[in-house]
Amino acid sequence: MPWWFWILLWIALIALSLLFHLTLGYRLYRKFMSTVHELGAAGKRFSNVAPGQETSDLEALDASPEPGSAIFASPEQMRHDYLTAKAFRQEVRRQRRVQRKAERGQPQSLHDIEFR
Repeated sequence: MPWWFWILLWIALIALSLLFHLTLGYRLYRKFMSTVHELGAAGKRFSNVAPGQETSDLEALDASPEPGSAIFASPEQMRHDYLTAKAFRQEVRRQRRVQRKAERGQPQSLHDIEFR
């Protein structure tokens, strides 16, 4: 075989390999862009969380938050929710303790008596 045949063969192999790599690169680019578009759509969908409305503490405790909403809440909001729920639970325990002591005729503690 003449020498120019081998040169043409190598040129054809390099061209085919370049075409193959360009095709793979284009496909990778398209997959990457579709992933970016899906992430953008998911970000828009999950960023439309309604801000907290002004309600009283009792109304806020009655309405249970959606599952998973704590992930998107700010640390200040979570701290407020935790402290509000903790105060509510303490008040419920205090009222039960006062009622239980009243039923048994036991003296009440000064910090259990409401001065309102």
